[in-house]
Amino acid sequence: MPYNYTSFSSDEYNLSNFSGPMAGDKAPDAVFSMSDGSSRQLLDFDEDFLVIEMGSVTCPLFQSRRKTMAQLSAQFKNVKFVVLYVREAHPGAKIKQHEVMGDKYASAQQLDDGSGDLREVLVDDIEGHAHKLYGSYPNAVFIVNRNGCVVFTSDWNDANATGRALKLLLAGKPANVRSFFKPAHPKVGAVTFRRSGKGSAVDFFKGLPVLFWQNMIRRNFRVIMGKQSRVAPDSFC
Repeated sequence: MPYNYTSFSSDEYNLSNFSGPMAGDKAPDAVFSMSDGSSRQLLDFDEDFLVIEMGSVTCPLFQSRRKTMAQLSAQFKNVKFVVLYVREAHPGAKIKQHEVMGDKYASAQQLDDGSGDLREVLVDDIEGHAHKLYGSYPNAVFIVNRNGCVVFTSDWNDANATGRALKLLLAGKPANVRSFFKPAHPKVGAVTFRRSGKGSAVDFFKGLPVLFWQNMIRRNFRVIMGKQSRVAPDSFC
């Protein structure tokens, strides 16, 4: 399947097997070309930890987490927060899937909407190479330490759980946090689909039964039954 799908389908994602780096794994590095011609290296940071969240303007899950993630970014001054801008999760008639980098930069620019979310946005290349290294999910989140090790992973960002993980890590403890899949806020979802345009909501609701079963039921059950992280915040990998 092409990476930049033109309409959403649950078949675009392997919801049974997340392939991104887990706690204890080496974090993949990448270099991003900025719209002003400069470049950024993902793992080049001076703070205690780096929080990387996948997102796009048409992703209701990402949009529902932005307020809390912005608050965490303001709260934890010794942690760097970045958004990795990936393919559009739910493209529609108004915000289509990217065909060239100009499309992707333009979509990412729409995150500068006065919401108070001041995190740096790194725009992935058109083929999604960095996104693929981090599992290709639309709203995964990772916390990386100064040694380049992933010390917390959630394939679906539960922003409150991410905040609890940061508190534990900064206290010198493993991020023993259960991060559950939580649906997008209905009002945020409606605004996001309306912004994306015709077709985005219809495609989402077609896939909703599969999404509900795979994420709300199967995935959250695995979280309940799974072992909690024992990866130390200063781990080497």
